Amino acid sequence: MAIVNRRLTTTQLDAITVPASKTYAITNILVCNNSASTAANFDMHFIPSGDPLDNNVTRVINNLALPAEETFTFDSERIILSTGDKISFVASPDAGSGNTTLSVTLSFLEV
Repeated sequence: MAIVNRRLTTTQLDAITVPASKTYAITNILVCNNSASTAANFDMHFIPSGDPLDNNVTRVINNLALPAEETFTFDSERIILSTGDKISFVASPDAGSGNTTLSVTLSFLEV
C-alpha cells in the first residue's frame, strides 16, 4: 500500500495521476482541515485520462464544507484508476499564496 499527501490549493491540484502502465485501486481518501478556527470547502474530481476538469462531468464532491479541525473520510467505495486518470481538488478559502488550510491523504494499491 502507498500513500500520497498534498496541501489543497484554490486552483486545480492533481493530487494523484496514475503513471504509464499502472492501475491503482484507491482505498481511502482523507481531507483534513488544519485550521483551529476557519471552515474550508472543497470539490473533488475523478478525471479520466486526457479529459479536463469539468464541474458538470468530473466532480464527485461539490463544495463540501469542512469545519475547523475536522476530517472528511471517503472510504466506502473503491475507485480504480488506469494510466493517466487522476484525482483532483479545488478548495477555498485562500490561506495565502493560493494554499488552503486543507490537506489530503490518499491511500492506494497497485493492481
